[in-house]
Amino acid sequence: MTSSATALKDSLSFTDLLPSGQGVARDGARVVFCFGVLPGEKARVRITTAKKTYAVAELVEIEEYSPERVDPFCPFFGACGGCQAQHLSYPAQLRWKRRMVENALQRIGGIRDVAVRETIGMAQPRAYRNKVSLVVEHESEGERIGFYRFRSHEVVAIDGCPVAKARLSEYMGILASAPPESAVGEALHDARHVVARSDEEGGAVLSVTTAHRSERLAAAAPALLAALPGAKGIVNSYEPRSENAVLGRKNVLLCGEEQIDEEIAGLRFRVSPASFFQVNGEILERIFGVARQELLPVHRAVDLYCGIGTFTLFFAREGAEVIGVEEHVHAAEEARANAQLNGVERRTRFRAVRVEEWSRSREGVAALAEADLVFLDPPRKGSDEATLRAICKARSPRIGYLSCDPATLARDLRLLVANGYRITNVTPFDMFPQTGHVETLVTLAAL
Repeated sequence: MTSSATALKDSLSFTDLLPSGQGVARDGARVVFCFGVLPGEKARVRITTAKKTYAVAELVEIEEYSPERVDPFCPFFGACGGCQAQHLSYPAQLRWKRRMVENALQRIGGIRDVAVRETIGMAQPRAYRNKVSLVVEHESEGERIGFYRFRSHEVVAIDGCPVAKARLSEYMGILASAPPESAVGEALHDARHVVARSDEEGGAVLSVTTAHRSERLAAAAPALLAALPGAKGIVNSYEPRSENAVLGRKNVLLCGEEQIDEEIAGLRFRVSPASFFQVNGEILERIFGVARQELLPVHRAVDLYCGIGTFTLFFAREGAEVIGVEEHVHAAEEARANAQLNGVERRTRFRAVRVEEWSRSREGVAALAEADLVFLDPPRKGSDEATLRAICKARSPRIGYLSCDPATLARDLRLLVANGYRITNVTPFDMFPQTGHVETLVTLAAL
């Protein structure tokens, strides 16, 4: 049963911070969640929603401040749902993310005897995102461009983002200030979302999502391209699977180029706005460095959930024969093209099929049995039990698991450890500074 209350609570001591950015305190036997408060702080809060075991509160006043509190550098922090931790010093963010991984391994995975390394972060944890996904909301006076509030479909208007690459932040300002009658306004008339990706040189490609193929966008695309400095191409993505889907099922290039080139640790990747590719090139290079130490040498590898072939190419360049498995046909096509771009097409094969289906197929069973490394980079929901059991049955000597969610990682590690593997390394990476997200590379060896 839920109730609302307006009772003030004085001097609650906050001891933890959730990935959502909510501080955690205890009021007797009840847990209290409140945005804006950090561990080590005492605060007065107002209970807004109360249940038997927990309550949600809003901040009234901080009475004792944490020494790790800093001033947020973005004027939209607290309204925009993109960042959760700009008020926490960066060294403290790195320690917080390490604790997230430790807690998940212990509570969910039952893994208590493995040391988690310190989180590997960035030298300058701003202006790192090479991709942004903007929401377009249509109002009588024109289009409203921005990001969603946390756990909401309310749009917060944004005219720049300090965690995005400078070029992408510049585009936000141009799109946000465009009059409805301008060429940019015309291009946005049918838009639901705008997805932009930038390279290190300041070039960028954009994808504009519409309900149906937009002739109005097609007519305005050349002018939109000209209005965006460094822009190389405009794509119309259309027929989304749902009302809130960011990208459509179909894409058509309207003008310029559909892809940009990115180079990470000597590997070249040709990517589009829709490509599954890491948003932080500096941290991806650091992941490559740890993978080189922990997982090489490799002779035969299987790369599951391979996307555009990021790690398939990495292992192939190191001399391995690699099979990459990716259910999205377009991503698998991009992976093949990237293998050719890097001259490793003879050492790579790609299969456009669901991972769980492939792992049970004749080819999959044989490939897993022959591999001396199985590498997984699954989506946030983690891998599926059938695939993990197929890996265990094949008894591959080594496993590399790259995860963007500590909870599903811990769940999957619990199964692998229970079926004959030991964890040899756990390294968190700050792929998304200023947020509650953490990337983790785990390596395992067969007993």
